[in-house]
Amino acid sequence: MVNAFSCFIKKKVTEEGPARDGEIEILGRKIRRSVDAVFGRSLAIRELDAGSDNATEIEINNLNNPYYDVERFGITFVASPRHADVLIITGAVTHNMAIAAKKTYDAMPSPKFVVAVGDDACDGGIYRGTYAVLGGADRLLPVDLKIPGNPPTPVQILEGLLALMRKAGEKDRD
Repeated sequence: MVNAFSCFIKKKVTEEGPARDGEIEILGRKIRRSVDAVFGRSLAIRELDAGSDNATEIEINNLNNPYYDVERFGITFVASPRHADVLIITGAVTHNMAIAAKKTYDAMPSPKFVVAVGDDACDGGIYRGTYAVLGGADRLLPVDLKIPGNPPTPVQILEGLLALMRKAGEKDRD
């Protein structure tokens, strides 16, 4: 039988959290400053799968896990394009998804930014030229930034978002 008193004395399993990755922390501070300056304290992202193999979506979902926890940097993922500042498109745009992708883009308030994440969204990837694929996201929407990779890592995605914020900040100054 376990002594109840010993449960209060011994070190708890969850007492020490995992150590933070220094590279992510530095990148996160830069993102936080950019989000505050350009987007006014928060950046809302709507992710749209336009016909992918889900590899890029897994990496995007990793941004919300406790290791990366992008919400502490001011980045949130939203369910409605009406609440989004940025539209992230993954996968090669299929003919079946073209209308839905266009409607999603049209539902976003201005100013709006489009980011193609992954090789498939950038140029069609291995599906380029096939009968069911329209091509990369730029064949349908005005893409502001492309983040290549098959799939890109969460750090590469964060670096791409930082580059987008710098680009958006430069547009504001013009």
